[in-house]
Amino acid sequence: MPLATRRDVGQLLIGSLPGVSIPPELRSIAREFDLGGVILFSRNIEAPEQVSEMAAEAEALGRDMPAWVSVDQEGGRVARLKDPFTVWPPMATLGRAGSEDLAERFGRALAAELAAVGVTLDYAPVLDIHTNPSNPVIGDRALADTASEVSRLGRVLVRALQASGIAACGKHFPGHGDTSTDSHVELPLVEHPPDRLRAVEFEPFRAAIAEQVAFIMTAHVLVPSLDEQRPATLSPAIVEGVLRRELGFEGVILSDDLEMKAVSARSPVPAAAVEAIQAGCDAVLVCGGSVDLQAETLEALVRAVESGAITAARLDDAWRRLKRAKERFLGGGRRSARERHRTLKTVLGRDEHRAVADEMAAFL
Repeated sequence: MPLATRRDVGQLLIGSLPGVSIPPELRSIAREFDLGGVILFSRNIEAPEQVSEMAAEAEALGRDMPAWVSVDQEGGRVARLKDPFTVWPPMATLGRAGSEDLAERFGRALAAELAAVGVTLDYAPVLDIHTNPSNPVIGDRALADTASEVSRLGRVLVRALQASGIAACGKHFPGHGDTSTDSHVELPLVEHPPDRLRAVEFEPFRAAIAEQVAFIMTAHVLVPSLDEQRPATLSPAIVEGVLRRELGFEGVILSDDLEMKAVSARSPVPAAAVEAIQAGCDAVLVCGGSVDLQAETLEALVRAVESGAITAARLDDAWRRLKRAKERFLGGGRRSARERHRTLKTVLGRDEHRAVADEMAAFL
């Protein structure tokens, strides 16, 4: 396969790191494949300066286009960046407050701290609706328990993050709010008919699409009324049919982590990556930190392109969407880690940001 095509395939992967630095093996893969990006977890984080330096090195893993430096920074239970970053309450507090002004100030403060250390993509906001009190994985990560409130505040958060230069990612389509199992462990079931899904679960995603959200992440859930056999991430009917065609989303569709048991118990990660791209995802997440598994996933994607299992048109479509998003958010000049270091102490955990967190915490 021509080198240019292998680099195009590399854009389809947002990979992960095993520790607090970029291993030589991942640098080697990046030289060949031009990686799409990396996602940071708590295991990758020691201190703000170290995150900033690693982010600059990670961004450079993309040779033709900068690599995304991404993170799950929602607040509450899902926050990889701890003190001295501002410690944010869960997003449910925004729903209880009901204030668009508070949501906007939170989004801008969150974006400022992410940008300060070189993060360019945040997997937020959660657009699931908390309609099932026994849901073990969403809970207070959701903004509210009604479609209208999640839609209203979700739009504000998308706007605030992206106006501040951070690409936002709405998750988890077609909706993970009314499930009773955790997709990290098993495949959850969503039993609603299409009319209910369109009236409730899809509404926050419609709102985010109207706000030109950069990314939407798929859910590893089974929705028999839309596809009786495949989890949403691997379903052409859901990804291409509903999200792309019916809802008209023109941004990047990203899979949730393919190492989660809801998918990996069904298919090995490399095979699932091929299925996800075939279904209409433009990129996939592989989050466990195994460089070998990421290399195997890329090679599986290469073989699928060579055999025609992933068509040239599908690869080109995904690549163009990824390129457009990178031009939108990574096209300008970015500060070096050394330049960012000088401002870290004035941005992270600043009084203004802690005041926003305290205001949110009043609604815990």
